[in-house]
Amino acid sequence: MLIKKPAEFKPSEITPESVFLKRRNLLRAAGFLGAGTLLSQALAAGDGIPPQYKRLAGVRRSPLSTRDAPNTFEEVTEYNNYYEFGTDKADPAAESAKFKPKPWKVQIDGEAAVTGSFDFDSIVKPHTLEERIYRFRCVEAWSMVVPWIGIPLGDVIRRYQPTSKAKYVAFETVVRPSEMPGQKYPVLDWPYMEGLTMAEAMHPLTLLVVGVYGVELPNQNGAPLRLIVPWKYGFKSIKSIVRIRFTEKQPPTTWNLSGPNEYGFYANVNPKVDHPRWSQASERRVASGLGSLFAARQDTLPFNGYGAQVASLYTGLDLVRNF
Repeated sequence: MLIKKPAEFKPSEITPESVFLKRRNLLRAAGFLGAGTLLSQALAAGDGIPPQYKRLAGVRRSPLSTRDAPNTFEEVTEYNNYYEFGTDKADPAAESAKFKPKPWKVQIDGEAAVTGSFDFDSIVKPHTLEERIYRFRCVEAWSMVVPWIGIPLGDVIRRYQPTSKAKYVAFETVVRPSEMPGQKYPVLDWPYMEGLTMAEAMHPLTLLVVGVYGVELPNQNGAPLRLIVPWKYGFKSIKSIVRIRFTEKQPPTTWNLSGPNEYGFYANVNPKVDHPRWSQASERRVASGLGSLFAARQDTLPFNGYGAQVASLYTGLDLVRNF
């Protein structure tokens, strides 16, 4: 397949032109575009982010951000999948108020020289936070553009010194049925588990996320610590991480165990490989501000538009069989 480089895509090729122009004009009117300002801070100033969300300090811009216009804070926080809180898109926002993301510890173990239980600050504080505006693509054929705040996962991994036996990185979500009502039901086998190859985990685009729109992650978006892998379907971007494990063998992952013929380990965005229930050839961008939930359908890009950066990770791999 022929993969364009990022510079060859115009923003209007990815976001429907009417949506793109509307949001871009709003930003221009506010005086934010082209000023070197963090976009998350600029948008947050006019998007009415509730005051309970703590501002993150010391965030720098990243050259790895897309030029696509982001979705609103409301869209990002009120329409998502997080089955630990329920299976409806509105459940995470409605059912996550009792969840307590502080204090937080992560168990790091497996094939690494430095292992143990580490608190949130010891994992995050040694690093400078970055704003990364990424396209986000769900396997259900809807998409968003989100200004995440985080740190490259590879920078974190290096501090724990994985050994030469570490070929994969496995992740687990917290299990707290008293705070996460969806876990009271066997919708999936808990805890939620995900995994990446070491090369995927170390890739500069892979982000360990602590915030969105310049504030700490809301509970419904995976507080306090989640993964974002922008060239993969959203279910790979595990939320509320409490364990990181370095393994020699490919780790089990929740959706692959639940439906091995529907959800592969790699889960790269691929418009040529359909899910049994959803065509992956096109997608609908969430855009509730237009008077309906979705904007016009648009073509899906290989690797979600990040092919120039990540396609080399899969050289020689059959991406149809290894979906």
